[in-house]
Amino acid sequence: MIRVNLFLKSKLAKLIKGQSRADVPGWVLVVLMTTALVTGIWSIAAPKLTTILRNSLDAMGGIR
Repeated sequence: MIRVNLFLKSKLAKLIKGQSRADVPGWVLVVLMTTALVTGIWSIAAPKLTTILRNSLDAMGGIR
C-alpha cells in the first residue's frame, strides 16, 4: 500500500510540473475565444446601438 501511495504521489508531482507549462497556451486560447465572441456579438449589435445613439442625439438636439 505504501508503494502504491508513493508511486501515485510521484506521478501526480510529474503531472503538476507538466501542467505549469501548459497554462500559457490555455490562457491564450481563452483570450482568443473571448475576443472572437465579443467581435461576433459586436458585429450583430453595432447597427442597433448606432441607431439608438443617433436617436438619442437627435432627441437631445431638439431640447436646445
